Amino acid sequence: MTWFTKWSFKNKAAVTLTTVLVLVMGIVSYFRLPMEFLPSADNPQITVVVLGQGTDVETMADTVTTPIEKAVTSVKGKSEILSTTGDGFSKVDLFFEAETDMKQAKSDVQEALENVQLPEGTNKPIVSQLNTDMIPIAEFSMTFEDGITKENIKLAQEKILPELQDIDGVANVAMYGRAGNEISVELDQEKLQQYGLPAQAVLGALQGQNIAAAVGQKTIDGKSSNIKVVSTLESIDDIKGLPVVPGVKLGDIATVENVEPTENITRIDGEEALLASVVKDSNSSAVTIAKKVKEKANELSEKYDHANVSVFYSTADMIVTSVNTMIKEVLLGALFATIVIMLFLRNLRSTFITIVSIPLSLGFTLFLLSLSGITLNILTIGGVAVAVGRLVDDSIVVIENIFRKMQSEKFSVQMVIDATKEVSSAITSSTLTTVAVFLPLGLVGAGLKDFLLPFALTVTYSLLSSLVVALTVVPLMSAGLLKKAKLPEHRTPKRYVSILRWSLNHKWVVLLTSFLLFAGSIGAYFVMPKGTTDSSNAELIMVSLDYPNETPLDEVRDKTTELEAFLLEQNEVKSMYTQLGNSADAAQFGTVESPTKANFSILMEKDADAEAFIERVNEQKSNYPNAEVSARVGELLLASGGNSITIDVVGDQIADIEATASNILNEIKEIDGVEKVETNQEEKKPVYTFTVNPEVANPGEVTQQLGMLLNRMPMGTITLDGTNTPIYLEAMVNPKSTADLEGMKITAGQELVSVTEVAELTLENQATQILHKGGETYVRVMATVDPTKLSVVSAEITKKINGVKPGEGMELPDNVEVFVGGASVQQADDFTDLFLTMLASIGIVYLIMVITFKTLRAPLAILFSLPLAAIGAILGLLISRIPVEITALLGALMLIGIVVTNAIVLIDRVKQNEEKMIIRDAILDAAGTRLRPILMTAIATICAMLPLVFKQAETGSLVSQSLAIVVIGGLTVSTLLTLIVVPVIYELFFFKKSKKQRLAASITEEKVAG
Repeated sequence: MTWFTKWSFKNKAAVTLTTVLVLVMGIVSYFRLPMEFLPSADNPQITVVVLGQGTDVETMADTVTTPIEKAVTSVKGKSEILSTTGDGFSKVDLFFEAETDMKQAKSDVQEALENVQLPEGTNKPIVSQLNTDMIPIAEFSMTFEDGITKENIKLAQEKILPELQDIDGVANVAMYGRAGNEISVELDQEKLQQYGLPAQAVLGALQGQNIAAAVGQKTIDGKSSNIKVVSTLESIDDIKGLPVVPGVKLGDIATVENVEPTENITRIDGEEALLASVVKDSNSSAVTIAKKVKEKANELSEKYDHANVSVFYSTADMIVTSVNTMIKEVLLGALFATIVIMLFLRNLRSTFITIVSIPLSLGFTLFLLSLSGITLNILTIGGVAVAVGRLVDDSIVVIENIFRKMQSEKFSVQMVIDATKEVSSAITSSTLTTVAVFLPLGLVGAGLKDFLLPFALTVTYSLLSSLVVALTVVPLMSAGLLKKAKLPEHRTPKRYVSILRWSLNHKWVVLLTSFLLFAGSIGAYFVMPKGTTDSSNAELIMVSLDYPNETPLDEVRDKTTELEAFLLEQNEVKSMYTQLGNSADAAQFGTVESPTKANFSILMEKDADAEAFIERVNEQKSNYPNAEVSARVGELLLASGGNSITIDVVGDQIADIEATASNILNEIKEIDGVEKVETNQEEKKPVYTFTVNPEVANPGEVTQQLGMLLNRMPMGTITLDGTNTPIYLEAMVNPKSTADLEGMKITAGQELVSVTEVAELTLENQATQILHKGGETYVRVMATVDPTKLSVVSAEITKKINGVKPGEGMELPDNVEVFVGGASVQQADDFTDLFLTMLASIGIVYLIMVITFKTLRAPLAILFSLPLAAIGAILGLLISRIPVEITALLGALMLIGIVVTNAIVLIDRVKQNEEKMIIRDAILDAAGTRLRPILMTAIATICAMLPLVFKQAETGSLVSQSLAIVVIGGLTVSTLLTLIVVPVIYELFFFKKSKKQRLAASITEEKVAG
């Protein structure tokens, strides 16, 4: 790389201009790069949701879930199909292989569902495939002084939403919340009996009334003409005037009125509201678009006096906070690195030259990120925060060598070039090894790779930029600024050299001690808990109030309002969104739940203690004895983590499955670290079944009549005041007892009879949900565990079920299988992927060093710095009491490239010395010469990462406290031990040659003395 340095001296003007351009391009790129919270990443999962109001779980499973499962079995790339069926909904989840094209997969699923025939009363299947681009950049509410009326809904749909949609950079604005008013038709049973009318007559009167249909094309009066039939209903009086039979109108036998829907609740801060989410396009900055949305919302509130449009949640705020926090940590890191360099070199000019590499490297990195199409997000900024200490390493080695040579040689341009040449191969090799650890990312699963790639590219770009700066700008600035500099004298570290000499004479003491330390640290790793990241400062909290399905909806609504009032009284709550009931809008995101479950999405005040808030909410459980109250940290789409372990019990016989699941629940509920255990079969609901005698009545006709009697039925729409308003025929019977059910009247043949005359009524309690795995029924046991004990609890659960040796564990029926999954399995997969990546990285690092040193043994000696780093990394986690999680392993991956840097700088000098010294003297001289740059680079990197040690956890961020502790601990111990162990290993590899050289040298000395 010497030609690079020589070229820079021959083209000073070009280098100067390039330096200025890089800074300018970096600044421009920073302001032009789109700001996002997370990089674009697909979730390898597709969800199919079907809603069917009032349909029981068994019917939904048989008529909806099973046909969908059969239809999607032929879709390519899927790895597993899971389904959940409940009262009024069916949800089928398809999981795909990591490398599957998810857009094509979604298209395949939609195509497979085209021929599926679903029963009346269910909606069209909603197919959703989630990715980070679907995370709304802002969610805003629309409240009105006169409440949610049809006029206000029309205003929102036709005026407010289009203006927001027109903002440049907005891809989609979707409104969700409570629907508009409905037309309710409630039949009077006494009037029906008075006129002797069956319920079917009313159906015939309502169906097909509000149509506009083409019926043909004919030639009339010599011209080709279209013929159509139109019939429109424009008012409630029109509906009341519909003839049922001659002489009887609908208004004579029914109450027809315009009503507000009561099934669902959608409120913001306790006030009825309409909500809308804003999704940006892929090329725009989330921060810029969110700012425009807020401005437009304020404009709309002023434009429409009775409306209040306000943004209540914005990921842009989180982005700005995260980016600002990261930038502060980058600046602090750079400051600490500068102080370290100043303390070692004690010269202002040389310190200035060294730290120039930070802004230049960052500027070039930002420019390269913009060319690569990578956005500015918490992972790219995190990559800069992690790399900032390493950015000055190459410059430190160059400036320190120039610094040292100035004390023994006359200052000249050639001396600067020679000093740079001496270390160029070492810093090039060390930088390439640091970058190389990210090359095998292909071994990592797609989900993790999507998050790692922007981080890896940022580190790669910044380190390669710092290498170029160290080989060009630093020598050039040194030749100009250090010409007349007064430098402190470089002294040989005699104490360190004497310790190293003793270690070289007592190799087995050093090696045995190192081995024991390494073995102890590995043992500690395997017994350490593997957990998930801390969430004490989470900004989004999810609270749920879940009642049994048999609970009346009126009671659920009242209790929802009660808990809502309590939550709004808490000081930590900044804003809250309350949702009760399922909707097609939520189904677009694959979200369907029990109709008796209320969810509260809470945006926390800045710096609020989320853990204390969650604990206070959970204490409310005693006020809701029949319900399950839970509070947890909210997650964005694809956010990693989670603290639930699932145990799926699959088999042929439901009785065996339920018994096995119950036994597993009893076995694991007392395990230390398990906070709650439940199964999907725990909640039962009474199911009344009519078994029709086909000799007496047609089962299809009986089903249709009972469905109409018991359920509200959609009967089309009417245009009221320019708004399409749905018409519903209310349930004719509201049975309160078994006797009421048995007394229901239906038409069989030409007679009106009790339903029990044609069908037998039976009662049984059934699960409120049915789960399928690959089409087979299964029961899921869910254990919520302490996130810091995830791996320990998972191992204990597996031990309880399967045992340690054959014959141990639980006795399972022959036709039953048990699968353990959830967060612990995902964690284990991610850990395995990263370990494979580490092994591949070590191989690439070794290859680069072999190419550099042109020998196998010297690079092998350098690799012995890796186990030394493991000692420090594990020691750091033990001292800090932080569990091992995915970001800690990412820190270990980075360590592979970082710790070999010191050993490369040392051994490179040893190889240079061997040309004129024996191996022992070459080692001792190199150690004394390179001690200062090794300590400077290591301490600068460590100090630059110190701000990350005190950094709070952030949703979706790979840059965390544990990563910093692993790097700092590993680098600290590795640096100290590398200075002793690597020279010992190196001489051991050349033991015979070194021994012969020393014998020859001693004989020569004796002859000279004699």
